[in-house]
Amino acid sequence: MSKASEKRINFIERNRKSNGYLLKKTIGQILYKILRAVLLFGLCFLILQPLLNKLSVSFMQEKDLYDATVISVPRNFTTANYKLAIQLMKFFKALWNSFYMAILVAILQIISCTLVGYGFARYKFPFKKFWFACVMLVIVIPPQTLMSSLYLHFRFFDIFGIFKATTGNPLNLINTAIPYLLLVSGGMGLKSGLYIFMIRQYFRGVPKELEEAAYVDGSGKFKTFLTIMIPDAKPILTSCFLFAFVWQWTDSFYSNMFLRHMTLLPSGLKAMTERLSDWTELTFGAGNLPSIAYSQTMIATGMLMAIAPLLLIYLVAQKGFVESLSQTGIKM
Repeated sequence: MSKASEKRINFIERNRKSNGYLLKKTIGQILYKILRAVLLFGLCFLILQPLLNKLSVSFMQEKDLYDATVISVPRNFTTANYKLAIQLMKFFKALWNSFYMAILVAILQIISCTLVGYGFARYKFPFKKFWFACVMLVIVIPPQTLMSSLYLHFRFFDIFGIFKATTGNPLNLINTAIPYLLLVSGGMGLKSGLYIFMIRQYFRGVPKELEEAAYVDGSGKFKTFLTIMIPDAKPILTSCFLFAFVWQWTDSFYSNMFLRHMTLLPSGLKAMTERLSDWTELTFGAGNLPSIAYSQTMIATGMLMAIAPLLLIYLVAQKGFVESLSQTGIKM
């Protein structure tokens, strides 16, 4: 008798002894797995389908856009859209600027948010609950609400009137990276409130006995923080660093306010439509403008080029990222 026959006979016998409960349970498990697979497929399709559509459109010639018989697979395959997008976006310059700004901002945010989060988790100080409520407000209040005050503050930047007293005028820091670097260093950068909250929750879950044992061994508070707490917090710091990098990479709010002098990927993508009109007139003569469909194709091509480095980073760092999130969830 084969193993399949033995299993079938064993199942029938167990089901008979359970008065049909085993069969009902097995059918329920199978239906649950089918339903879960359908839901996962639907979610993946909703996420990937727009991306795949943009990918197929980016390889189409303009005449394919108006061909009703062309749906997903290009009939006239071309890479000219990518070559033109690289030229119009100043892609490699924008890529380098976005990369080093995202790295710099992410590092400064992690340093400042780690210090603030650890302070909220471990120390008592006056108005602690009030200041933590302010951190919550930073998460809840949209940054657009503070746009006018931030702009005026850094347009007429002064410290207790020192610059106006010495030079006659306050400093104008607009169109420099200094305002944004000051914000992220002070824990007021993009999504800094969220990182402070996450790091604070992580440190609250770390046993205090670890620090007490280090104090007994002769370590001071700063040395304990660097040698004990920071290595233990690698999972949450990895998560926050990747979040900070990705959000800065795609940020247009602070970039348009403070970093207009720099060619970044979001600003390059925005300027591409204007440059596309100029390129069309230079190529095909004055009065010729790009069609709406072709303009949308170039925007889709530029978006794919902008998010491609993020997808590559995720593929490289996905193991550490998922592991850091899972460990963070356990300790929180």
